[in-house]
Amino acid sequence: MIVRLLGPQDAEDYRKVRLEALRQHPDAFAVSYEEEEVRPVSIYEERFQSNENYTFGAFDGDELIGTVTLLKERYRKLKHRANIVAMYVQSPHRSKGVGKKLMTAAIKQAKSEPDIEQVYLTVVQSNASAKKLYQSLGFTTFGIDSKALKIGQDYLDEELMVLAII
Repeated sequence: MIVRLLGPQDAEDYRKVRLEALRQHPDAFAVSYEEEEVRPVSIYEERFQSNENYTFGAFDGDELIGTVTLLKERYRKLKHRANIVAMYVQSPHRSKGVGKKLMTAAIKQAKSEPDIEQVYLTVVQSNASAKKLYQSLGFTTFGIDSKALKIGQDYLDEELMVLAII
């Protein structure tokens, strides 16, 4: 298994994995399957060429099995921050260190950016395995966003986590 930065040539595979993640785990992401499904592949092709965000993919041979994205803040007063979003590992590949390798790649990228001092992420409070992974990498909870997500008539709380990298 290797982890590498995704490029425009990976856009189709990324879209497939992203839609799978949203369909199978709607409670883990802010965006819905229906919203993402209508986005063209060109959106990802463009995103993968940006120097404001970095999407890493884990591959088992030629198959994309997991992803994570690091988003740099753009505003001057927030440039010391970045956010990790869209973390996902396909079910058959979980509990094998794939998520940790993806997160490590994103954190390494953040550390290589001269302005970034802190990395933020959110995780649904009931997602114990994800929280355990993030805590093992040094993330700490600094708050709870009550009713952060609403799916139908149900609400989900999210933990707000941060990692200082300086």
